[in-house]
Amino acid sequence: MTSTVHSLAKGLLGLIYPVRCGGCGSNGNILCRQCTNTFRFVEETSSCPICGRLVGHRIVCGQCLDKKKPFEEGFYGFYYEKRLRDAIHSFKFSGRKDVGKCLVHLVRTKMDTFSGRFDCIVPVPVTEKRLRERGFNQSFIIAEEISGITGKPVCHGVLQKTKETKDQYALSKDERKRNIKGAFSLKRVDTIRGKRVLLIDDLYTTGQTAREASRTLAKGKTKAVLFFALARTP
Repeated sequence: MTSTVHSLAKGLLGLIYPVRCGGCGSNGNILCRQCTNTFRFVEETSSCPICGRLVGHRIVCGQCLDKKKPFEEGFYGFYYEKRLRDAIHSFKFSGRKDVGKCLVHLVRTKMDTFSGRFDCIVPVPVTEKRLRERGFNQSFIIAEEISGITGKPVCHGVLQKTKETKDQYALSKDERKRNIKGAFSLKRVDTIRGKRVLLIDDLYTTGQTAREASRTLAKGKTKAVLFFALARTP
């Protein structure tokens, strides 16, 4: 009887407040089939093992060869385009945590390829001001989901953002580098010392945030820093 009442209540709520797709806004699913069918996965066999750039083979791309390697290896979910971009925006700017969690689980099989390569997880942090404005840290949501899938712990409060920055996506390459320089600091370094750390972010564009955060983590004498982003620009 109780379960029947619960089902009826859930059904009524669904009619009053229908679930909308984070990609196209249609009713019925967190992410509808029409949208997910358009998502392009970043394939490890044909992309750079550092930045995830599509190069046709599993080789380090020219841009990564020209720079000091910021992290040991990078893993990426989707290409940031079309409906996937709309879904990320729903997650990041409209408070749709359910969309973010759903996106992580769409790349769950990828976790099997690298879950044994790290010991703990560190999300890219936001400032207290940004946390109050947005209500949550999207990288933390992704990190928690990956922790649930892999069983690896999230190290809270290790990496902190101490400098208020502008949104990276709105800046030029040089502006992004200046914007993020010196933005992070370390606390509780004993938590990561000697460990292989998976750094988590929602989006990889030029990689300036990932580089700066990775360099800061390396100061904590980590054994290695790896990186995962839910999406990267094509």
